[in-house]
Amino acid sequence: MDQSTLTGRDVKTHFSARVPLVALGIKLHQMHYFEPIEQRVKIAQKTVKYTPTDKLVDGFISLLTQAHGLVEINKRVRPDPALSAAFGRQGCAEQSVVQDTLDACTPDNVLQMQQAFAALYQRHSQGYRHDYTQAYQLLEVDLSGRPCGKQAEQATKGYFGQSRYPRGRQMGYVTASRYEEIVVERLYDGQGQLTQVLQSLMQAAETTLALDRVRRSRTIVRVDAGGGSVVNVNWLLARGYEYHGKEYSGPRVANLIREVTRWVRDAHDPTREVGWVATPTDLYCRPVRRIAVRCRKKNGQYGYGVILSSLTPALVLALTGQAPPAESDEAAVLRAYVSFYDQRGGGIEIDIKQDKQGLATPHRNKKRFAAQEVLLQLEALAHNTLIWARRWLAPHCPKIANFGLLRLVRDVLQMNGKIVSTHLDHVVLILLNQADPLAKELQAGLAVLLAEEQIEVILGET
Repeated sequence: MDQSTLTGRDVKTHFSARVPLVALGIKLHQMHYFEPIEQRVKIAQKTVKYTPTDKLVDGFISLLTQAHGLVEINKRVRPDPALSAAFGRQGCAEQSVVQDTLDACTPDNVLQMQQAFAALYQRHSQGYRHDYTQAYQLLEVDLSGRPCGKQAEQATKGYFGQSRYPRGRQMGYVTASRYEEIVVERLYDGQGQLTQVLQSLMQAAETTLALDRVRRSRTIVRVDAGGGSVVNVNWLLARGYEYHGKEYSGPRVANLIREVTRWVRDAHDPTREVGWVATPTDLYCRPVRRIAVRCRKKNGQYGYGVILSSLTPALVLALTGQAPPAESDEAAVLRAYVSFYDQRGGGIEIDIKQDKQGLATPHRNKKRFAAQEVLLQLEALAHNTLIWARRWLAPHCPKIANFGLLRLVRDVLQMNGKIVSTHLDHVVLILLNQADPLAKELQAGLAVLLAEEQIEVILGET
């Protein structure tokens, strides 16, 4: 497209500080991405200029602009008309109006939003399309504290890590770790514990993933000690899942540790030793293997834990990338069981950390519990949207294939440039700032992403 076309009377040019996000918005609008929300979520609020769904979309857009609070809608979204137009919006609501819409949400709206999220997940995710005949699905379950003010509904004292705030709520996650996707996210009061909510989280995941008995038998559930009670483990095993996680009971761990007759040093961590708990048990409805772990602490004493696993040695070796002949190597098998549990640190724990860094989740807290629950679904959708967008772009932008959410939001979506559209507001050209270090690679990916829209993507000076 030549310069005369760019400056002609029939076109309009807009500058944007987030041109790749504009391109993503065009793609999502073309896909009717927010249709499940429009069809399901019915918030009882009068429409003056924008519908409740419009305002939820405005809130969603703000999450992708690295806003640390909905108040930043006025700074990051409203001044950028090209950004709103890309998502099919005729403008952007003022931040207080978006906040009012969230505050108007009821428990029924929360359920509707959860159903809309599940529908979106089923449409676009890899987790829902996982081939169970080829590989096991890996689901991880965890809670993460979300500190907030004491005036917030159901904000109670609880465990919130190193936070200086003693009150807050708990967020429950189920993630499809192979794909870095959030399958389910729920909100609980500050005293919520994984042992209490694991079954309800997994039931919601079963619905979202359409897990029948056959698929459950090809699904591994990996949790930390908070979900490892006898009741929860038996519930999972009875439903056909494979289980891999820590023992919940501290006194039982202390007794099991004494039954280990031989400790094997972990080659990858010289401060850690592992050993079999060989004593039979009838606590569980299916056979499980128990692996004791002890780690030397800074004070010279040992910390102890016991891993419970229904996985066979051959399977756990395969899952950790070791050759089958290693099955006869007792030390290798022990280390494989522990290593597979350690991978939680690169799974759900990384997903939670990425949400905190890339989407600034700790900075958004609504006083009303239902409002916070709806906001939580928007955050989970933003997480998945970034993961899916990375998958769409990665074949043509290999440099971003391993980017986390922080770099996707900060480095990929925040790139200035120009948007050229016709007098009918149809975008015909996207110009990326050629000085940006990611511009050249991203230009190729966005060109393919927007090919069906007949939008040209070029590099230039802005």
